[in-house]
Amino acid sequence: MSPNAAERSAAWQVQSLLLGYPDQTLLDRRPLLRQAADALPKAVGAPLRPLLNHLDDTAPLTLATEYVDTFDHRKRFSPYLTYFLYGDTRKRGMALLRFKQVYRAAGLVLADEELPDHLAVLLEFAAAHAEAGHRLLVEYRAGVELMRLGLRDAESPWAGVLDSVGATLPPMHGSDRDAVIRLIAEGPAEEEVGLEPFAPPAYMPEPRGGRR
Repeated sequence: MSPNAAERSAAWQVQSLLLGYPDQTLLDRRPLLRQAADALPKAVGAPLRPLLNHLDDTAPLTLATEYVDTFDHRKRFSPYLTYFLYGDTRKRGMALLRFKQVYRAAGLVLADEELPDHLAVLLEFAAAHAEAGHRLLVEYRAGVELMRLGLRDAESPWAGVLDSVGATLPPMHGSDRDAVIRLIAEGPAEEEVGLEPFAPPAYMPEPRGGRR
């Protein structure tokens, strides 16, 4: 059963939070996140439960170490979606600018040092701005899939979150599958332009004032 619009928005919000750094704020939200996951269609909600169980069963310091080792130290699992397509090239800079323009058109403005293509940021945006967010998720479907495959191969507890994201998106077309195969074979481009694609995640500010 495919999620409806309200279920997709709820799923994207839960997924966004679960892809965030596992600080005490996230850990305190576990009961609410589990309740939200249980209310989602099985294909979307069930893949979230292993990570929720892992958050319950693992010491906070261990969780923090696992998160940093996964998302900050391994390019294969980069949560920055434009990196998969463009690497550290000038084309990536233009893609990042387009993300910011889409956000700005919806009334959300990121600080200059914040990278807008972090998957958690995009999912949070999509939860509130479904049409624009969905377009970006579909456009960067190959990056989402590559991240999912990498986490799945590594048996990461975060792999299920990417399975859940995929369940909210249309099936991959031939061109998307071809892009994934090419990226696996060739990897991202390597022209350095001074970007910092593996900095700690930057979260989307609220339209009025920050949050944290």
